[in-house]
Amino acid sequence: MKQALRVAFGFLMLWAAVLHAEVRIEITQGVDSARPIGVVPFQWAGQGAAPEDVGGIVAADLRNSGKFNPLDRSRLPQQPTSAQEVQPAAWSALGIDAVVVGQVTQNPDGSYQVAYQLVDTGGAPGTTLAQGSFKVTKQYCAMRRTRPATRYLRS
Repeated sequence: MKQALRVAFGFLMLWAAVLHAEVRIEITQGVDSARPIGVVPFQWAGQGAAPEDVGGIVAADLRNSGKFNPLDRSRLPQQPTSAQEVQPAAWSALGIDAVVVGQVTQNPDGSYQVAYQLVDTGGAPGTTLAQGSFKVTKQYCAMRRTRPATRYLRS
């Protein structure tokens, strides 16, 4: 009896070793049909020129995600500054289902308040799908520095 159990157990172990399977997932392409979206330049409420093109940054981030294809600024049917100003029919005619609008306000302490709204222009036209606001400070600046062709080290 014990011998039969050992033989049966041995066959089960051999069978389990043979059943080992390899799963291979091969990704050959990215998303072919990124969802079209409108990103309007954010309204600037501060002194002087806007420090950054926040709308351009948002559009670039959405494009780089691979899931969205922001409409080129030259093709925007309108440039609303708030969700209430969005005319859904104008955007739907271009195949745009959602539009991002926003505002940037300079605070007295030198920080900025950034507010955004995502407006539906397809399913429920004029509905605000998402909105938010956050405070940011400009801590890092990109500088172009030139280096000399040769560097000398002191000993």
